[in-house]
Amino acid sequence: MDRLENTVRPYAWGSPTAIPQLLGVEPTGEPQAEMWMGAHPGAPSRTVRGTLAEVIDADPEKELGKATVAKFGPRLPFLLKILAAGAPLSLQVHPDLEQAGAGYADEERRGVPMDAPHRNYKDANHKPELICALTEFDGLCGFRDPLRTAELLDGLGVGSLKPYVDLLRAHPEDAALREVLTAVLTADPEEMAHTVAQATAACTRLGGDYAPYADLAHHYPGDPGVIAAMLLNHVRLQPGEALYLGAGIPHAYLSGLGVEIMANSDNVLRCGLTPKHVDVPELLRIVRFEPNDAAVLRPEASPDGEEVYETPVDEFRLSRYVLPEGGAAHDLTLPTAQILLCTAGHVRVGEHRLAPGRSVFVAADEKAEASGAGTLFRASVMV
Repeated sequence: MDRLENTVRPYAWGSPTAIPQLLGVEPTGEPQAEMWMGAHPGAPSRTVRGTLAEVIDADPEKELGKATVAKFGPRLPFLLKILAAGAPLSLQVHPDLEQAGAGYADEERRGVPMDAPHRNYKDANHKPELICALTEFDGLCGFRDPLRTAELLDGLGVGSLKPYVDLLRAHPEDAALREVLTAVLTADPEEMAHTVAQATAACTRLGGDYAPYADLAHHYPGDPGVIAAMLLNHVRLQPGEALYLGAGIPHAYLSGLGVEIMANSDNVLRCGLTPKHVDVPELLRIVRFEPNDAAVLRPEASPDGEEVYETPVDEFRLSRYVLPEGGAAHDLTLPTAQILLCTAGHVRVGEHRLAPGRSVFVAADEKAEASGAGTLFRASVMV
């Protein structure tokens, strides 16, 4: 069992205080956006035996388990994070496995450098993800019903939005969403910036359901992503609630602290709310224009106290234990590798006493018992 030392990524949208507060350390004054736990080559966790990537590479079957290696190859197939959004993240989608493979092969064939800012596909894998709130957490997820969006836009009283309102009311749902998102993202930049400015003023004045979009515009004035974001469901998670984001689902995290788990991939297609590369044609090809209410996940409790967040993917499985003072120890031994993360209280796993924000890697079939008083998240693999 290895105690993990993890890298915190200082992305500009990160909160300067949320992760330090969780860890019980002084803020640096800089944004601290994500703490990575895993073997991702960009920032592998460190152990006394070397980086976690090196530990796994030395004996994949021992560390990951034979079934995991047979199914996913000799690598940890997930990345676990603590995510702290102090400002909105980019409006984005992720490809499915087939799209990722084709996109990666195409860019490799065309010789697009891996570190090129305009490269879309850094690997051939998909990137389903799950975010579980540790604090109240705001996000945008999936397309709202077009008729409800038409009412929202119409309520702003901005004349240049009227064509979008008419499209949303007159066309079948998927066609309306495709036409409107395409029109917004390909509009004349100066005209769209003017529309965004008018919409921002109206959102600020009206507040209520419009308030999240006024805040977006504060961070990204004139960005067409502000109008695109109005097509999406606004979701506010309470602590312990989660969102699953599959391929093609447009989304953006707005604010809050959460535990995030995803398949090991860097494939992101953006269309706004970011200074990074935006590829509108490719994003429009990948997006699934299907309106749905955002499905908030709540964990399903099992008899042994494990609370599982059910998702339709095999690369990861996220669950948690809320351990009461004086409760019995829980046997967490699995035939696959796992990462255990404390987010509240103090939890003992084997010889390691975990405070909030501290984690351990447990190899396949390694004996692991948890006790104490606190909350422990468990990241593992479905095999």
